[in-house]
Amino acid sequence: QVQLVESGGGLVQPGGSLRLSCAASGSMFRMYVMGWYRQAPGKQRELVAIITSRGTTNYADSVKGRFTISRDNSKNTVYLQMNSLKPEDTAVYYCKARWSSVDYWGQGTQVTVSS
Repeated sequence: QVQLVESGGGLVQPGGSLRLSCAASGSMFRMYVMGWYRQAPGKQRELVAIITSRGTTNYADSVKGRFTISRDNSKNTVYLQMNSLKPEDTAVYYCKARWSSVDYWGQGTQVTVSS
């Protein structure tokens, strides 16, 4: 069982920045494939960014060049640095870990981009 705890969400003005963190349990964190997803009201949950155990990253087209996913295996933590935020980035952001073909989800953190 992998437990995930997200933090760092909040209210930010358009053009601003936020950094989300996701702390994971387990001694095999370095092997987890970690991802950030988001779900806006009335919409399906969508992939934002993924980082593999080797550090390979992939991003949704809508966030390329603005968001950066990274991981610190010494802290069992994955981050999502979000810059140049837009109102359409408003959503609940979820952290996901994949380990042994099983997906584990965090509880989500709200990000609101508004003036």
